[in-house]
Amino acid sequence: MPFQSGLVAIVGRPNVGKSTLVNHLVGHKVAIVSPRPQTTRNRIQGIVNRGQAQAVLIDTPGLHKPHTALGRQMMEEVQQALDGIDVVALLLDASEEFGPGDRFAIQRVRQFRGPVFLLLNKIDLIPKGRLLPLIAACSREADFAEIIPVSALTGDGLPLLLEKLIERLPEGEPYFPADQYTDQPERFLAGEIIREKVLDNTYHEVPHAVAVLVESFEETPNLIRVRATIHVERESQKGIVIGKGGEMLKKIGTAARQELETLFGVKVFLELYVNVQLDWRDNPALVRQLDWRRQLEQLSRE
Repeated sequence: MPFQSGLVAIVGRPNVGKSTLVNHLVGHKVAIVSPRPQTTRNRIQGIVNRGQAQAVLIDTPGLHKPHTALGRQMMEEVQQALDGIDVVALLLDASEEFGPGDRFAIQRVRQFRGPVFLLLNKIDLIPKGRLLPLIAACSREADFAEIIPVSALTGDGLPLLLEKLIERLPEGEPYFPADQYTDQPERFLAGEIIREKVLDNTYHEVPHAVAVLVESFEETPNLIRVRATIHVERESQKGIVIGKGGEMLKKIGTAARQELETLFGVKVFLELYVNVQLDWRDNPALVRQLDWRRQLEQLSRE
């Protein structure tokens, strides 16, 4: 039996469950999850190995009309994710009314010439009677290769989804070794886990204004030392992240350190700092500076 391998772009509006879906299919946490919109800012690859098949899932930022340099970069990430892939999987939130935002998302993927799967997510939150009318409404918008109701949270429908995805993958050699589940470097994962804990513990405008730069990542057999800076846009946001007497920063650091130790399997020493970068989301140069790939390029030149 020939080996099948291919790239699958997971796309959709903010907060439809893309990262939860990727994590569930991969079986490991490769993308941070938060109820805050626009949590995912980069293309993140999760790798699913099943017998004679390998599906490389590309989690993407939520589709939206950008108003900042960061937003424009995120939409460029989506566009680049659609180049050279084999299947597009578009997620819609089945628990919400079908509306203009869903039509906007469908329009974005209609340009793709390969198979497009429509995944109606969060079916665990709705009565079954709502599914057929929703499927009918979506079918009128585009000719989908498959329409599959799923719950990324509970796993309902995911075995069928994976089976159908693999059927559409071309024959070819695997992209990654069979024991690898992501292409993201540990340094990037550390920064994302820290950012997730900031999102979990802050409010108002702070989650949207946060970026994390891992300044150093030093590994030994029994210890990983991580020094990272949490960037915000205002002094008031810095105060929220640090908290009274440093309590909030300590809480964020403890939660991040505990998850990193579980992820890496060794003790982690974590140092966190907070810095104000005024209006960094509207500054293309700062957006590029805080992009993890450019950080790694800079390190490789040093």
